[in-house]
Amino acid sequence: MEDDALHIAFLKAVNSVNKHAKPFPADVLLNLYAYYKRATNSQDSSADKEPLISAFKTNALFQTRNLTQDEAKQLYTETVDRYFLYRK
Repeated sequence: MEDDALHIAFLKAVNSVNKHAKPFPADVLLNLYAYYKRATNSQDSSADKEPLISAFKTNALFQTRNLTQDEAKQLYTETVDRYFLYRK
């Protein structure tokens, strides 16, 4: 996918997730969190009150440490597409 097309697909996927009212399964949510953080090169840490949730988020980020921003955008988009495809 070209960079522009990938970025547009990523933004559409982010928009779909933000509009979705029902909760996502925890494993999907963790993947989306890690891919989003890598895709946007976000350095801000989310201080979670729950140490266990914080540990899961840290682990998810650690597992994606070798992804480029484009790879993370692609995986985010694929995860969202797969979730909405099989949810129906």
